[in-house]
Amino acid sequence: MSSQPFRDVKPHVVSSMKGYLYTLLIGVFGLMLLVIFSSACSSEKSAKPVSPPIPVIVATSIQKTVPVQLRVIGNVQAFSSVTVKSRVPGQIMQVYFKEGDDVKKGALLFMIDPRPYEAMLKQAEANLERDMALVKQAEANLERDIAQEKNAQVEAERYQLLFERGVVARQQYDKFRTDWEALVATVRAVRAAKANAEAAVVADRAAVENAKLQLSYCSIHSPMEGRTGSLIVQAGNIIKENDASLVVINQVAPIYVTFSVPEQNLGEIRKYLAVGKLKVQAIVPNDEVRLEEGFISFVDNTVDSSTGMIKLKGTFANKQKHLWPGQFVNVVLTLTENPNAIVIPSQAIQVGQTGQYIFVVKSDQTVESRSIVSGLTFNNETVIQKGLHSGEIVVVDGQLRLYPGARVEIKTSDRSKAINKKTP
Repeated sequence: MSSQPFRDVKPHVVSSMKGYLYTLLIGVFGLMLLVIFSSACSSEKSAKPVSPPIPVIVATSIQKTVPVQLRVIGNVQAFSSVTVKSRVPGQIMQVYFKEGDDVKKGALLFMIDPRPYEAMLKQAEANLERDMALVKQAEANLERDIAQEKNAQVEAERYQLLFERGVVARQQYDKFRTDWEALVATVRAVRAAKANAEAAVVADRAAVENAKLQLSYCSIHSPMEGRTGSLIVQAGNIIKENDASLVVINQVAPIYVTFSVPEQNLGEIRKYLAVGKLKVQAIVPNDEVRLEEGFISFVDNTVDSSTGMIKLKGTFANKQKHLWPGQFVNVVLTLTENPNAIVIPSQAIQVGQTGQYIFVVKSDQTVESRSIVSGLTFNNETVIQKGLHSGEIVVVDGQLRLYPGARVEIKTSDRSKAINKKTP
């Protein structure tokens, strides 16, 4: 009786029930697989280790006074340079210095054989004495002839009176008058001879002075204080007048440093020069200790149209003689000072596609990428004009592995040192 109902069930109904059960079993099996797969994934995900913090070195931005400077390359030039030459020909008898010696102004450098010039001086002095004797002789002759001329004049006037009274013949009167006129001419001639002798004396005196001058040129003295260069002519050489350079002397204390700056800086330079002297430093490359300080002493009156640069010149005391003519040095021109500048180490600044940026360490030890606007660089520190405040901690080393939000581990030798820099 119990099996009867199943016998009455039609075959297509049984087939439909079987398909339903099959579909239900597949769905249950798929759900179980999904649960198992999800459980496995979640367990695998939970088992994945957390990334360790990235080690970095940091520094703290500080606020301080920073000088506004221009940094260029300059060339050292002698304050004064003189090429010593001979003003007279002759043989060099002696050299009184060694190459590279420092010499004082007026120091004896060379001696040219003076004997020919001593002989010329003696001859000129002898000519002077001779002509002075001729002047004295002419003066004596003139005095004598003047006296005779006066006596002849008196006789001529006396005979003229006698002639007019008819006491003497005209022939006698004419004789005395002719004698007087002859003596007048003689006096004139003697006066001319005296003037000629006096002119000769003047010429002789000039010749004596010239001979003395030529003789003095045999002793060549230093025209200034400075350092001698290479000795071009040795003792024993015969030289011509103004023919050979004997030695070059450079004055190195004080000394000049010449450099050029872009023309767009000319306005600021002139503005600060109107207020007072502009300080300039000259630093010998690879030797920061050898630093010389001076001031701007010259600004050229023309901008070089081919380069857009203008030449300036600084004067340095150079007491220690660190600067040398021809040397290239690093020049630092200080224009003014920025008293409230935010500065960080220059190596903290990175350059990306959008410009400069830095990594800032936040309080939760993660980093933030921040765009900045930088300014001047001074002693490996850069002024940040925009994008950073005083006291913020920035990454200075280890940026290559960083990304926004990355956790970091500060690896400074003393972490409190970086944090304490918050106080300027």
